[in-house]
Order: sequence, then structure tokens, then C-alpha cells
Amino acid sequence: MDVPRTAEVVIIGGGVMGVSTAWHLAQRGCEEVILLERHALFGTEATGRCAGGIRYQFSTEINIALSRLSLPMLDRFEEEIGQPIDLRRCGYLFLLTGEEEADAFRGSVDRQRQAGVGTEWLEPEDIAAMVPLIDLAGVVAGTFHSLDGLADPAGVVQGYVAGARRAGARLLTGVEVTDLTVENGRITGVSTDRGEIATGSVVNAAGPWAATIGFMAGIELPVLPIRRQIAVTTPIPELPDDFPMIIDFAKSLYFHREGPAILTGMSNPDEPVGFEQSVDPDWEAIHLEAAVNRLPILAEAGITSRWAGLYEVTPDAHPILGRVLEVEGFLVVCGFSGHGFQHGPACGLLMAEEIMDGRAHTLDISSLDLARFSEGRSIDEYHVV
Repeated sequence: MDVPRTAEVVIIGGGVMGVSTAWHLAQRGCEEVILLERHALFGTEATGRCAGGIRYQFSTEINIALSRLSLPMLDRFEEEIGQPIDLRRCGYLFLLTGEEEADAFRGSVDRQRQAGVGTEWLEPEDIAAMVPLIDLAGVVAGTFHSLDGLADPAGVVQGYVAGARRAGARLLTGVEVTDLTVENGRITGVSTDRGEIATGSVVNAAGPWAATIGFMAGIELPVLPIRRQIAVTTPIPELPDDFPMIIDFAKSLYFHREGPAILTGMSNPDEPVGFEQSVDPDWEAIHLEAAVNRLPILAEAGITSRWAGLYEVTPDAHPILGRVLEVEGFLVVCGFSGHGFQHGPACGLLMAEEIMDGRAHTLDISSLDLARFSEGRSIDEYHVV
């Protein structure tokens, strides 16, 4: 299969960021939108391996604003695009086990409420009534928002793929980008293993591989790949229908209902940087022991499936969005540090505005530019799992 020889915009990466950008550009009437995915299927890397969580509960104004823009777009997704995404508003319950983190979360709840997000502050007795299956040893407080929840990453990706194609975009699989051509400080082309594409605009939506694509343009992107892994249990009959997404924050341990079972993950704070995506059995043993201590009913369950995927981590756990000033025509949408799936709808819209209108205007994303790192403007996200 040959690739087109010219394009108005080339998007690199077929996860949620890339396909959302393609759909929004095509909806705006952008001609010759080409998306390149090196794998045989779309959304099989970071997007396809994530837990599917969506939440309003963040610590910074910009991440709260991204959620306030993006999550309602998921509410409208099936109606607007025609693809079911198994949207479940089960709520996120953060368990807090130290006074320092409780103080930090109080500040976050204040910012969320100021932004119109009605997060609840819970005392241990409130949490016990909400989720009696949880062992609350050490828990001093919690936060809960009922409109947080889950959605199906595969459904979102496939909906955007089908919608973008209907609107005239060309989304191609099995095509690997091998280089970018930069002449006189501007993008002029993309080299692939199937041929060359002349273009003046390239969107780097390569997720954990974003730094590799940045290098091709002569740009250093501080985006590191970090392995994270997940396990799913056998069915648990005692699990209530209203079981929320639960996060034991200090341990970066989480649970949510997956059909009749539990999906659980826990981040390894000592995980080395790299592209390894096999399951680490030693870490899984540590993870499952912690999971059973917090949710004792798991001791009676088995494991039906397990997998690992990659976070794309920046120094301040915020994404890098928009134009890279050093190379005209080079844009990035990457570095979401484990919470990108839920912001995919909003970020595709904002990237389309950057390209079509010269800047994003539905939301001011200037604080998320690449230059913030060299200029000392980084903004740390506290609610990282």
C-alpha cells in the first residue's frame, strides 16, 4: 500500500489523541488529513492498554478545565458519532491515608468547587457506608465525585476512526514514520516505510514514542515511557452494582468493576524508564498483596487476565500541547502521564483549532506549551496514579 504523496496535515499515531485530532480536523473541513499508525490496528498501544478512567478530580486549574471540556464530549459521543462507548458514571473515590495528602486534597477540592465541580469530602464513616467491602485501616478521609467514572477506550477510538473517514480523512495502518524533513526551520515532509509525503503540518500524537518523533524534527521532548500493569479477577458475586472506581492514593493502587469482576492496578514507583511491556511477576505479587489488604474479598478470587502498557510521563505530569515554536508546522499532543484517554476528545478539538484557526481558543492551553520547561513555568499535577 502506497501512502498519498501530499497532505495538508499528517498525524503520527493512531491512539485516542491522533484519531480525535483527525476527526475534529475533518469535521472542520480540513482537506487531505492523513493519519499514520504503524500497527495493524488503531488504539492498541497506550490507549488500548489503559484502565478507561475518566474524572474531574485533578489538582490544577488546567487539568480540571480539560476535564470540564472533555467529559461532556464523552456524554454526547454516541449521539454525535454513533458509537457506543459503555459510559459508566460510577464515581471516583480517593482514599487518603496521611494528613499531608489530606491537606493537599482539601486544596484540590476547593479548586474543583471554584471551577463548578461538586466533589464531596468524606470522613471515614462516610466511606465505610459507601463501600463496606473496603478495609479502611489508616484511611483518614476521602473525596468522591459521582460524575467521574469509566468509558471504553476501544469504542472511543473506533468511533473517531469511522467518523473521521466518513468526513474524508485518510487513516492508515501498517505505515511507520521513519523521518521528518525540516527545511529552513519548517516542516516540509514525512518519510515512511511506504513512501514520502509532502506536508506543511505534522501532529506528533505518538504517545510514549513522542520523544522519538520529536528527535526526527530536531526537538527534544521531555516525555518518558514508563511501564504500568493491570490484572482482572475472576467474577466476585458479592460485588455491588454501584462499586466505584477506588484509588488508594498513597499506594497508587486502584480498583474498578469490570463486568462481574475487578480490574486492578498499582504503579511501581521504582519502574525504570523504557519500552518494556511484559508483565513483571514480582511487581504483580506486591500489587496483589496490597490489593487484598485493601479489598479483602479479592483473596477468594483468581486472575483471568493481565497486561502491561506504557504511561507517557513529563516532568510535571501535564501534557505538552500545541505548536513547537522552533519548527514551524510541528505540533505536539503528548505527555499525559497516565490520564490522557479522558482528555482525548478535548485535545483533538484544541489541536484542530491550533491548525485551522492559528491557536486554540475554546480553552487557553498556553500554559501547556513545550517552552514551559526551559522557562521555569512547569505546573505539577498532584493527583497522579
